[in-house]
Amino acid sequence: MAKTELTQKIEKALYEYTNKQGTFGCFEVTIGWFGAERVDYITYDTKGTWRCYEIKVSKSDFYSSAKKTFVGHFNYFVMPKELYEQVKDDIPSHIGVILDGNYSAKKAKRQGLGVEEKTLKDSLIRSLSREADKLYKSADPEYLNGIKRRLKKTEEERDRWHREHTKLMSIDYAKYGRRWYEEEE
Repeated sequence: MAKTELTQKIEKALYEYTNKQGTFGCFEVTIGWFGAERVDYITYDTKGTWRCYEIKVSKSDFYSSAKKTFVGHFNYFVMPKELYEQVKDDIPSHIGVILDGNYSAKKAKRQGLGVEEKTLKDSLIRSLSREADKLYKSADPEYLNGIKRRLKKTEEERDRWHREHTKLMSIDYAKYGRRWYEEEE
């Protein structure tokens, strides 16, 4: 699913908020091999502290059944201020809150790790490798040209199906005097 503009804005602010010397972070970290849990953003620092961040941009997102992966020493919700005002009573006491990705509204309380530290390190390394791979490929002109060719082909196919759909709709209308999806009276 594509990220909303608000999610992207909060991610950027969160990255800048946590980007300090001695702190290493990555977005969308899957916990464990073939893990079913994914942390929106995770950081690890040179003192051995793990922080997990779950980004929520709407009330329905906050209350959704999607897993909230809080496996770090410190765990946070990252959300717009307006959302915090609506859900603050439902945030567990040990979970911190960072508003708009750049300032703390509620401190997190230290917890034991939810999984083994080796699992977290391996997961972070895999995710950082994935991001490095994307960056490397983005600088490869042949790779980019291949992506552009696939995009052009997909757009042409979309346009072809749209034309076919329009043609069939006009035939149906000419034949029956109504579109197939209009209810009969």
